[in-house]
Amino acid sequence: MTEALHVGIAGLGTVGASVVRIIADRKEMLERECGRPITITAVSARDRNRDRGIALSGMRWFDDASALAVSDEIDVFVELIGGEDGVALDSVTKALKAGHHVVTANKALLARHGFDLAKIAEDRGVLLNYEAAVAGGIPVIKPMRESLSANTISRIYGILNGTCNYILTRMEDEGISFEECLADAQRLGFAEADPTFDIGGHDTAHKLSILTSIAFGTRIAPDDVYLEGIANITQADISAARELGYRIKLLGVAQRTESGIEQRVHPTMVPFSSVIAQVAGVLNAVAVETDILGELLFSGPGAGGNATASAVIGDIADIAKSRPGFQHGPVFGTPAKDLKPYKRARMKSHEGGYFIRLTVYDRTGVFAAIARRMADNNISLESIVQHSTSADDQNDNKTVILVTHETTESAVRKAVEGITSDGHLVDKPQVIRIERAG
Repeated sequence: MTEALHVGIAGLGTVGASVVRIIADRKEMLERECGRPITITAVSARDRNRDRGIALSGMRWFDDASALAVSDEIDVFVELIGGEDGVALDSVTKALKAGHHVVTANKALLARHGFDLAKIAEDRGVLLNYEAAVAGGIPVIKPMRESLSANTISRIYGILNGTCNYILTRMEDEGISFEECLADAQRLGFAEADPTFDIGGHDTAHKLSILTSIAFGTRIAPDDVYLEGIANITQADISAARELGYRIKLLGVAQRTESGIEQRVHPTMVPFSSVIAQVAGVLNAVAVETDILGELLFSGPGAGGNATASAVIGDIADIAKSRPGFQHGPVFGTPAKDLKPYKRARMKSHEGGYFIRLTVYDRTGVFAAIARRMADNNISLESIVQHSTSADDQNDNKTVILVTHETTESAVRKAVEGITSDGHLVDKPQVIRIERAG
């Protein structure tokens, strides 16, 4: 039997504790599949005395994660600390430079520093594995890096944040407001006390930027993601979408265009008939469009201790199966030195249908003004529906729902700006893209 793989884990929160427990419970299975034992030799966390419900006997405790990262007692450093800088960045950098393999679930770290870390890993001939950083327990990184090597990817899109998907699902199923649903999500532990990172789309943007790098061979560019969150989604939008045969999801979308790579995160209407529309609750899904295999969809638990731990352990197992002298593949599928600088596509290059909800004063000439602004920007309408803003129609406002045929982002923006300047709107207009989805 080959010598054991010695693992050090920094961070013993929900995920870290699950990793320790599962490796202990599945020791014989992992040894049989990997051809060698996997042994957790050392751990590090902020509170040595906290009861985590796991056995840590026989493991050396490090108060300093960076000291664990360079310890000669380990072969693999597992970073589960979190955060894009600070201890996480310092310890991962030191581990790679010390010649240790690294496994991380830290999407923020990779989105911000992945290119530099990949260069170090490839120069040192060690692995930097991060399956758990995107879509939790769903295996999508390894298939994109390895299994799809012969395919050209044209587009990737998906539901990458379980908190947002949970909120939108409950809003539709139960008819409750965004604010009420968010409060419930926080109470149940699906949303943080400060949920901005999730509901603002930032978490999805970090994950999307990593997938974009793998798909298109570019350097990670999290600051070049067009970003909209879900805080402005109302029951009026949910209800109108349902009437039109759509469901609203927060999607991350990246695709190759003639002017560059387009990355965007925003609420999107997808047809009821699409597979991704059926992904409910805290589940995640990633769709990959390829020239040889067509569209592939990966779906499953996107977060949680066991789901994320499963991906972390899979990455550790891959390292256990490798042998000295084995040539490791590039961190992002393309060698770091060959990753192209990211070229952001012009937003006007995005084409598709749009849902536009306008609350207008009920007076003569409003419909004509709206139609004129659409025509001036060469926007063809698939449908236009008028609703009263209240059941008894006692006020002077109307809700106008427009669904466009395929048009451009810039045309829609100009049309909506024109309608706003005409002075017919009671409230801020709502614009939601309609996405082609399998």
